[in-house]
Amino acid sequence: MTAMNHNHFHVAGTKRRDFPSLLKEVQEYISGKYTVMISQDKHQQKEQLMLFISKYLRDSSLMVDGMEFDELVERLYQEMAEYSILTRFLFSTGVEEININSWKDVKVTWSTGKTETLTEHFASPQHALDVIRRLLHKSGMILDFARPVVRGHLANNIRITAFGPPITDEEKGVAASIRMINPQKLAREDFIQSGTASPEILEFLSMVMRYGVSMCITGATGSGKTTLMSWVLSTIPDDKRVFSIENGVREFDLSRIGQDDRVLNNVVHTVTRSSEDPKQNVDQEMLLEYALTANPDIICVGEMKSAEAFAAQEAARTGHAVVTTIHANSCEATYGRMMTLCKVKYDISDNTLYNLVTEAFPIVAFVKRLEDGTRRVMEIIECEVLPDGKRINHPLFRFNVQGVDRKNGNTSIHGGFQKMSDLSETMQKRLRENGMPKEVLAKLQLRQDEVRKKVPS
Repeated sequence: MTAMNHNHFHVAGTKRRDFPSLLKEVQEYISGKYTVMISQDKHQQKEQLMLFISKYLRDSSLMVDGMEFDELVERLYQEMAEYSILTRFLFSTGVEEININSWKDVKVTWSTGKTETLTEHFASPQHALDVIRRLLHKSGMILDFARPVVRGHLANNIRITAFGPPITDEEKGVAASIRMINPQKLAREDFIQSGTASPEILEFLSMVMRYGVSMCITGATGSGKTTLMSWVLSTIPDDKRVFSIENGVREFDLSRIGQDDRVLNNVVHTVTRSSEDPKQNVDQEMLLEYALTANPDIICVGEMKSAEAFAAQEAARTGHAVVTTIHANSCEATYGRMMTLCKVKYDISDNTLYNLVTEAFPIVAFVKRLEDGTRRVMEIIECEVLPDGKRINHPLFRFNVQGVDRKNGNTSIHGGFQKMSDLSETMQKRLRENGMPKEVLAKLQLRQDEVRKKVPS
């Protein structure tokens, strides 16, 4: 919108309104005068609506104390056509999460790990509820007394979990968690510069996946599991066929497009479909079954949350490379978590399940968001299956915390990555059989001077 002369805002006769009452007045005017936008183009529709708003403000000499003209027009537009105070954060690459505790308590978590309480808030409990309902409308979800807890999405990478009355107090309005999944595609250098992983760790994860070994990336919500897995998958050669399976909404965009608009790699993206009719329901377990017939080189299961864990380990044990994520608080706890999920549907003994999941996912990487907001690959292990059936967990990499500083209320954690041990002879043999060149395998191994420098864990 072009710059305008705002002097009329400060001359005699200007009418001052508080923002909520002005919003209501403008909404009534627009809905009565301009029920249909002239253009079908979304960008042009925005331009038209903002012109209509600015015309009404000028003609009526209306203003709100403390707001410039352009700012007021933009804010009114956001309230009427977008998502109020949330709009500027929802599509920002620097924002990772928005948490709404009540209509006047909104917190934003940035990709740096910093959490900020917004000075601005919704106009009322009902206003907050209305905005969240507008967000959920995109995915066809309805938040009301009949369904006071719902999950939906705004875009492929924006997940919404919302709680409304009677689950929440009516005077609070609504509570919601809005997560931006992988808001920006990070490159290798981004992981290194942020201290999330060392070059050796990234090379290891990429090469192991490239040569057909299944792995699980584990950690808590917000630890960076999905972002790391997305990067690993981005390193897969274009001729390898990748089949991704995600739950409800597609977070990954693994396709690479060339300058001539041709797709360069070989990727199939699928998502589940929920339905009240069991015959229409398509879950991850079903998609995994069909994926095996689609000639995949690598199967990506976005996240294991339930019985699909059993299907995933079955797929991995058929010789397919499977990469997935799971919620657990350490590498070794990952196998216990997998066993628990497998038991959701299948009644199998713990010993049998442990043997199955460790054979299926020999490599586990544990990522964590530390107290200072930084993310680290804390540990990577290999579970080796011995000829007699026994299992040994070999720590391959570890992040050692060397110090914690606290100053002016801020925490800073210092440490470094350490290569702990080599892959087992069994795994090295498997990688060679899968086509890994000798020089690549050698790069993944410890040098003798590194062995001498190793410090006790």
